[in-house]
Amino acid sequence: MSYAIHWIKAEIHEYILRNWRMVKLATTKAQRKLFFNLRSHKSGLDAMTPDQVDSLAQTLNVKREEVIEMETRMAGRDIALEAPTDDDDDHYAPIAYLSSEHSEPAKMLEAREYDRLQSEGLEVALSSLDDRSRRIVEARWLANDDGSGATLHELAAEFGVSAERIRQIEVAAMKKMKAALAEYA
Repeated sequence: MSYAIHWIKAEIHEYILRNWRMVKLATTKAQRKLFFNLRSHKSGLDAMTPDQVDSLAQTLNVKREEVIEMETRMAGRDIALEAPTDDDDDHYAPIAYLSSEHSEPAKMLEAREYDRLQSEGLEVALSSLDDRSRRIVEARWLANDDGSGATLHELAAEFGVSAERIRQIEVAAMKKMKAALAEYA
């Protein structure tokens, strides 16, 4: 007997999960009565006529609007968030209409502030350097988009100092730029 109870409960839970919208709707006694009697009074999958709606509302002692709402919700189907797996471009899933995290106001403000800091803040930080330090930082870090800047030895040959001295100037310039950025932000 206890073994059968387990399977009965499992089937009830599965039904509720599959049809959660219909089950969730019936909260009052009248709505539960309407929910369980609506299927038997409905003829096929077609929508009920106004006369049938009025008759059922009077029989079950509920409002006409409740019958219409319950019928509409029972006829509605769950919609998958993801698009079907076939390659047809005519299918659009609701997931495509949901907002992305990039369009959230907080993310947009953060991105705008980051862009501002990158452009204006970097210019302010670079302007705080002397000409030689600025040239070294620009040659090492800002020259190419691919990240391959001038080497210490190339800059040492250009300025006529050792590669170690170029590294020291670079470190001091970075500290100065960091302080300028902290004041700017």
